[in-house]
Amino acid sequence: MKIAVLSRNPRLYSTRRLVESARERGHEIRVIDPLRCYMSIAGHNPEIHYKGAQLDAVDAVIPRIGASITFYGTAVLRQFEMMGVFPLNESVAISRSRDKLRSLQLLSRRGIGMPVTGFAHSPDDTQDLLRLVGGHPVVIKLTEGTQGVGVVLAETRKAAESVIDAFRGLNAHFLVQEFIKEAGGADIRCFVIGNKVVASMKRQAKEGEFRSNLHRGGHAELIKITPEERSTAVRAARIMGLNVAGVDILRSNHGPVVMEVNSSPGLEGIERATNKDIAARIIEFMEKNGKAGKTRTRGKG
Repeated sequence: MKIAVLSRNPRLYSTRRLVESARERGHEIRVIDPLRCYMSIAGHNPEIHYKGAQLDAVDAVIPRIGASITFYGTAVLRQFEMMGVFPLNESVAISRSRDKLRSLQLLSRRGIGMPVTGFAHSPDDTQDLLRLVGGHPVVIKLTEGTQGVGVVLAETRKAAESVIDAFRGLNAHFLVQEFIKEAGGADIRCFVIGNKVVASMKRQAKEGEFRSNLHRGGHAELIKITPEERSTAVRAARIMGLNVAGVDILRSNHGPVVMEVNSSPGLEGIERATNKDIAARIIEFMEKNGKAGKTRTRGKG
C-alpha cells in the first residue's frame, strides 16, 4: 500500500512508530505536513498539492492532526476522502470528537456513563449552574483545551465562582463537571482499534495534582479492565465513528464514566506501559480495511 501520514513533525514518537511499522510490513509511507498542503476544490477532479507539486496518489491516509490545526487538518483529510482515499479516521469523526460539547451530547444520548456536566458561556446564575452538577468540588474546563490545559479543580464554591468569572471574562465556552473523587487522580486509557480494546493502561496523577495526563507528570502502568469498561470504550469509539481512538475512563461509584474520546491517541505511553506493538496493530487494520472508496462519508459530512 501507499500510505500518507498527516503529521506536522516526522520526529514525534507516534509518527515515527507508524512509519517504522508500515515499512517493516512492506508498505510505502510518507509523512506530509497538512499545513503545507493546498487544494483544488473541483468536483470533477479534486487535487491536493504539496510543496509546489501535485501529491502522488495514495491508497490510505493516517491523520495525526493536532488540536490546534483541527479546522485546516480536517479540510485536507476531507479532500483525500473526496478523492476516494481510505482514512484511518474520517474527518467527520475527528471533528465530532474534538467538539467536547457535541461529543458529550452524543455519548449521553446513547446511554454512555459520564460525569454530570453543565455547559455555559455567560451564566446569569453561577449558583444554579453549580447546583446542576451537584455542587462543589467541580472540574471546570475550557472546551478548546487539550492535555489538561484549561482544566481547573475548584474545591470550594468561592473558587468555582472565581474560575467561572475568569472564563466568562475571556468570552469562552466552558464545561462544569462533577469531580469523581473516588477515582483518586487516576484514569484508564483504553486504546481501541476497530471494535476491540487492544491495550489499556492506568494513568496516575503525580502527588498534589488531579490531572493524570502523562504530559503533566503522571505515570502509566498496565491495568486489567473489566468487561463493562471494555464494552464502554468500544461503544464510545463507535458512537464517535472512530476506527482508532483513545477512550479515557474514570472508575466511579456508579460504574465507568467516559471523560474523553481522543481521535489521535499517542502511542508512546501505551506502548511502553503495555509492551505491545500498537503501531503494527494500526497498520494491520489498514491492510484489512484500507480499500479505495471505502470512506463512509466520502468527504460529504
